[in-house]
Amino acid sequence: MTFDQIITDLKNKIYKPVYFLMGDEPFFIDKITNYIQENVLTEAEKSFNFSVLYGKDSDINNVIDNARRFPMMANYQIVILKEAQEIKNIDTLNYYIVSPLKSTILVVNFKYKTLDKRKKLYKALNKNKDAVIFESKKMYDSQIPKWIEYFLKQKGYSIDPKSTMLLAEYLGNDLSKIVNELEKLTIVLPANTKINAEHIEKNIGISKDFNVFELQNAIANKDVLKANRIINYFAKNQKQHNIIPTISALFNFFTKILQYHFVKDKSQRNVAATIGVSPYFVKDYSLAARNYNARKTVHAISLLREYDMKSKGVDNVSTEPGELLKELIFKIMH
Repeated sequence: MTFDQIITDLKNKIYKPVYFLMGDEPFFIDKITNYIQENVLTEAEKSFNFSVLYGKDSDINNVIDNARRFPMMANYQIVILKEAQEIKNIDTLNYYIVSPLKSTILVVNFKYKTLDKRKKLYKALNKNKDAVIFESKKMYDSQIPKWIEYFLKQKGYSIDPKSTMLLAEYLGNDLSKIVNELEKLTIVLPANTKINAEHIEKNIGISKDFNVFELQNAIANKDVLKANRIINYFAKNQKQHNIIPTISALFNFFTKILQYHFVKDKSQRNVAATIGVSPYFVKDYSLAARNYNARKTVHAISLLREYDMKSKGVDNVSTEPGELLKELIFKIMH
């Protein structure tokens, strides 16, 4: 089942006896667990029918014993096993999964790992229609912009493509961090607002003028003055503009320019699909490709690799990150 399917069922009060939630992305695991914790039982019912166990402090037999208890003055009892990846002999849980108690909702948080599909536990979960097995996969950086748009749409907001990319570049793929920042916007802005760079700067603190996205545009346009203003700002604000993610973003940018050079069908839709960007940004890559032919693009990528190593101390003893970035941008643009 997908995350949306699970949440929809829960909202419709369709409960399963077992939710085995595993994978590298804790955000969705926490969301499902918290929804069950906060919505299935009343506060009065929780007094006798709600328990949280931790993998480090529990053994699997104790978990099974808790799951086999009947609820008291309620239709359900909830047992949440957190840090399940730390518990010993978790495969033994398969004996319970084969025939779980219908009045128990057992929620297992198996974070940052996935079950071995060859094990009895996975086979038991997969076979039992009363068990939900959900793998929460870490999102790729390229998936984040669409997820931001989707999240805001669910809340009744929209966002322009440039602002989406700005957030994605600065917040990375930590969904919990992204949601915290997006919720700041939804609190202060009225519903149906189309979020733009000004909203982001005012409420989240990401400058609309001095950011890696504007740096990419300056480099693409061969606007030396604008590029210098931005990298000087970065040099003075290294805590907010660390050189390593800046180089990483520029590396991705030039990699897509190189891909653009070798796309035969240069139509907007095909380019967007091939290099993995919004159609809105295809014109930017087209311009960059005109200013940086394939040879210059390969040279820029080589420089970015070299300065990535220097920024991490390789063949660099004393040059400050700000000075390294200035050197790098000068060499790319000249």
